[in-house]
Amino acid sequence: MKILVTGSNGMLGQDLCPVLEDEGYEVIETTRRSMDITDKEQVKNVIKGHSPELIIHLAAYTDVEKAENDREEAHNINVLGTRNIVELCKQHDIPLVYISSDFVFDGEKEVPYEPEDKPHPINYYGQTKFDGEEAVKELSKYYIIRTSWLYGHHGVNFVTKMLTLDRNKEIKVVDDQIGSPTWTVDASIGIVNILDKEYGVYNVCNSGAVSRYKFAEEIFSVFGIKADIIPCKTKDIQSTVRRPKYSVLNNHGLCRDWKSALRDFAALAEF
Repeated sequence: MKILVTGSNGMLGQDLCPVLEDEGYEVIETTRRSMDITDKEQVKNVIKGHSPELIIHLAAYTDVEKAENDREEAHNINVLGTRNIVELCKQHDIPLVYISSDFVFDGEKEVPYEPEDKPHPINYYGQTKFDGEEAVKELSKYYIIRTSWLYGHHGVNFVTKMLTLDRNKEIKVVDDQIGSPTWTVDASIGIVNILDKEYGVYNVCNSGAVSRYKFAEEIFSVFGIKADIIPCKTKDIQSTVRRPKYSVLNNHGLCRDWKSALRDFAALAEF
């Protein structure tokens, strides 16, 4: 099968593309330079030129903080760009895999979110990802994959930020945001496994739940680093963006537990 991947040079894409190739898929990697998803004509020409049998749409505006103020750009990429992909999928009857986020939820639940739960985003980034989901649902052949708290070796993320902080100073980390940390390698394997399943909405993330603070403690422990970590509340940090206080996703056994994933990530990391 020939698969076109948007945003192939992103943190998830750099792990997903090799996993797809290892499974025997022919992968067409596209980046903003080779296919700007906000340029409808370019999207049309690239997709028609390659005739993919499946598209995996990773390209996105992912900076939650900046999205709140840079709304036009976030909307153009996450909503209008997704609609451009959807339109071509409709025309050519191409199934679409759309990567979404736990941030489509408001975080008011106290048990893990199910794929069928109704989204209610509380920040602009989450709203754009939900709007993208709604556009994708216009297709008859689609996978909407929600993942959470992604980290990997190929981009800036919570784990890499923790490991590069000045450990001579105390490190404040919120203890009232709960989620499911997910290694991009495990997410990639989960995405590939979804391709054999029925179309629909899936949660692809590592299993289990942890606060940002406890996650940071585990990161330093796994890497054998001593750090002065201080728990704090979301209201105490300088941010104008609301975030879900509980965004744990039920993955129904699609991926392993987050602690074992973090250990394997650490074994391969260079810090």
